[in-house]
Amino acid sequence: MVEPVEVVVATIGRAHGLRGEVSIECRTDEPERRFAPGQVLRAEADSRTFTIESCRNHAGRLLIRFQELRDRTAAEAAGGLVLVTRVDPDERPAEADEFFDRQLMGLRVLDDAGSDVGLVAGVLHLPAQDVLEVDTGKELRLIPFVAALVPQVDLAAGHLRLAAVGGLLEDEPE
Repeated sequence: MVEPVEVVVATIGRAHGLRGEVSIECRTDEPERRFAPGQVLRAEADSRTFTIESCRNHAGRLLIRFQELRDRTAAEAAGGLVLVTRVDPDERPAEADEFFDRQLMGLRVLDDAGSDVGLVAGVLHLPAQDVLEVDTGKELRLIPFVAALVPQVDLAAGHLRLAAVGGLLEDEPE
């Protein structure tokens, strides 16, 4: 049996109202799954658990009521806590061409000819698109994570392949 892995799903934000509801900074692509009533999340810092009682969208942000936070004072004290959950490491997003950050981290990066050029060191979630941080051993290069630039991701083989586009791995001459 494969051991579950822990993934960060949210950071508790500000208290909302007087009855313990909090806003959260969502760190998952599957909020409807991770924040469903009855789900139990753990505080990364101190291992306290938080059971979701309700989740709703309010003015563009998620508001959650946890069973353990019964009033505004408790909600304010929980602000800033990073929440994690345990998931099956083989779990995949619903769409075939989507990946969880944990699946991309550490993948070997190959150029269009198949030569090893580095490792995926991070994934940035920017407004326009996601961006891979590739550690070439000399520097970090930022590669937009779009099919035109990263046409192949092979999790089983442990690598992804870049397209033949100048400027991805080296600066263009001026």
